[in-house]
Amino acid sequence: GSDSVILLKVKDPRTPTPSLPFFQAELWIKELTSVYDSRARERWRQIEEQKALALQLQSQRLQEQEHSVQDLVDLNLRVPLEKEIPVTVVPEEKEDARAGDGEEEFPEITEEMEKEIKNVFRGGNQDEVLSEAFRLTITRKDIQTLNNLNWLNDEIINFYMNLLMERSKEKGLPAVHAFNTFFFTKLKTAGYQAVKRWTKKVDIFSVDLLLVPIHLGVHWCLAV
Repeated sequence: GSDSVILLKVKDPRTPTPSLPFFQAELWIKELTSVYDSRARERWRQIEEQKALALQLQSQRLQEQEHSVQDLVDLNLRVPLEKEIPVTVVPEEKEDARAGDGEEEFPEITEEMEKEIKNVFRGGNQDEVLSEAFRLTITRKDIQTLNNLNWLNDEIINFYMNLLMERSKEKGLPAVHAFNTFFFTKLKTAGYQAVKRWTKKVDIFSVDLLLVPIHLGVHWCLAV
């Protein structure tokens, strides 16, 4: 019959939130680390791409600087066949007008010359030397390039250029200097520095004509 109250235990009304179990906390840390690792890898990949792009642009810029001289001398001479310059029709001169000049357009080939021509074109040792001049050597194999529709080689072109220079020494003819067939290719691929000494012994400004034979891969042309 007593009115007294016995207090056995007092509970805090603010029940604390239980902490994460250990295995859940470890999993969360792994997930967080994985996220940051993937972001770091992506960032590193982007940095590497930018480095590669920068190196590529730098290399391209250096190449453009090296080939700037080549671009200046590139004359775009490879004209498609369908865009070749049309042949200009020259009206024929009257017979009496040409006779008054007293000069033959082409020299007459004598019987002795014809015999010599047939002799060099006949079969024989292809390495036989047929002519030597201008520090150049012409063999039977070189001469064969003049037969029919064969392709002219460098030796024949260079020898003929030297013949033109030699003939230009005659009185009344324009002075001529001819570059060899390797000049334009060397100038185009290696620039002016590679060919600046090629005319060390020649005053090119004192001649009337400068001849530059050019090999275009499918045919020859001559820049004058």
